[in-house]
Order: sequence, then structure tokens, then C-alpha cells
Amino acid sequence: MSNPVVKPFRFKQFSVAQDKCPMKVGTDGVLLAAWADVTGAGRILDIGTGSGVMALILAQRAEKAEVHGVEIDPDAASQAAENMAASPWPERLRTFATSIQDFAKENRQQYDLIVSNPPFFSGGTFSDNNDRMAVRHTIKLPHGDLLSAVRKLLVPTGRFAVILPHIEGLRFRELANSYHLFCTRLTEVHTRPGKPVERLLLQFECNVNPLQKDSLCIHAGAGPDYSEDYIALTREFYLE
Repeated sequence: MSNPVVKPFRFKQFSVAQDKCPMKVGTDGVLLAAWADVTGAGRILDIGTGSGVMALILAQRAEKAEVHGVEIDPDAASQAAENMAASPWPERLRTFATSIQDFAKENRQQYDLIVSNPPFFSGGTFSDNNDRMAVRHTIKLPHGDLLSAVRKLLVPTGRFAVILPHIEGLRFRELANSYHLFCTRLTEVHTRPGKPVERLLLQFECNVNPLQKDSLCIHAGAGPDYSEDYIALTREFYLE
């Protein structure tokens, strides 16, 4: 049986080919890239860039920023580079086909903003035959390794933003403190009003500052309509 054709995902200002990437364009990545604070960011790093979708959204939002993506999967890294080259901002985008552990060891430059939609499965069986599971499993990127790399690569006044499921996000926030990265902004993401928190959008900084906390619903109600807040956050990217 032949594999189904995976069409490029089209945004307002760019398209993302994703047939070589285990992780396809999804709500989590778009949400994080739209939510992250790009104020004053001249250099941005996307850890685990995949197809490059978050890097592309950040390049659109931060019009003068240099945006780098690090991706360990060689096929995904190659496709991210192609997507970046075909975008309106090829001169500001670059992909590094390596692990973040090796990148942090070899790289001397630092970043004003670092983002990541990191792996979060910490238990269960691991199969090399399941690409999507492999990408989401923390055996590929332990959270301690991620935080250690961020601590080295982030400028002292920089920001680090992630999206994680609720429980994993709470654990990640606690672990981050031991790396002297402190949560300064937190958004609880609900699929619909009245539903439990499903995701946490978290921003960390090197200094302790007052926590800004709010919430966001993806859908307005029981139907398929998106909420006004979600539309406002993503309207510059989605075609519809």
C-alpha cells in the first residue's frame, strides 16, 4: 500500500512542505510561535524545528530577527531548509541538522528568544518504527538536556518559551527552577470553555520576575467555531 500524499500546509505568507517530517503542522506549534514574546528579539532559536513552521512564523512576526532552527532528524532538517529558502525571508532563516546537545556545545552565539515544542512522553514503550512517537518521546531529548542547552544559549535578558501538556508543563516548570530559569508568563490553554486545562504555554527568564498568568480557549463553545482570542492570536498566519 502506498503512503498517502501529504500536501503542503499553506499559511498567508508562506507554505510548509511536510511530507518528510514525522511531526506535521499542528495547533501546538502555531500557538507557541504566535504567543511567544518577540519584543526586541534580534536572534531567535527554534529547538526541534521539524518542518520549520515555528521558525517561519517567528520570522514573519519579528521582521528584522535572524531565526535559526535546530533539528536532529536529517530529512526534517532538509525539508525545513527548503521551506525556509522558499519563504519571503530566506536571508534571515537557517537550519542546523544536529542535536541541541551538540549545537549547544559547539555554538558560541546566544539568542534573545528560544522556543521549543519539546518531547513530553516520559514512560511507556519506545519503538523505532513509530516516527511520531519517537519525536515526542523524551528519550530523544531529556528535559534536563533541553534546559541545560537553553541556559547556555540564552542571553541573560532573554526569554525561553515552550508548550507542554498540563501535568508535564507543571513538572517542567519545577525542573526549570533548578537550572535557574524562572517562569514569568503562563497561559492555561483549554479546548473549550469549562473543559480542563490541556496545555500550558510557559515563558522562562534568568531572573525572578512577577508571574503573568492568563488563560485561552481554542473554541468558543461546543461547536467548531474558534474563540475570538484564538482568532486574534493566529489571524496573521492562517488562511482561514
